[in-house]
Amino acid sequence: MQVVYYANFLVWFEMGRTDCCRQHGFAYRDMEEQDGLFIMVAEARCRYKAPARYDDEIEVRTCIKAMRKRVLVFGYEVYRLPDAEMLAEGETVHVITDREGRPRALPEKYAEFFRAGARKLPIGG
Repeated sequence: MQVVYYANFLVWFEMGRTDCCRQHGFAYRDMEEQDGLFIMVAEARCRYKAPARYDDEIEVRTCIKAMRKRVLVFGYEVYRLPDAEMLAEGETVHVITDREGRPRALPEKYAEFFRAGARKLPIGG
């Protein structure tokens, strides 16, 4: 069918989320190693608008849609380049946890990063 497998969009969301952190000077790995905190996916949603095809160049735009004490919501838009056709949009909901999987409050040093990145598109790519 020459259409990219639908679950790849969730992988692209993760790549966009990781790149979003990097572009703001924050490495998710540091949060895990230094603070023992994890951003666990609790929910994922993707609305497909047009198919991605093999060898398409895509852009993933990522933003922070909401932040609460223990929850982060990321938003995503996936575009085909160079025509900028939107292929999908979605969001992921994350719970902040410790190493044992217990919910924890997001430390202020990370909350500042996420507040700075809130509602900024495009990030990722």
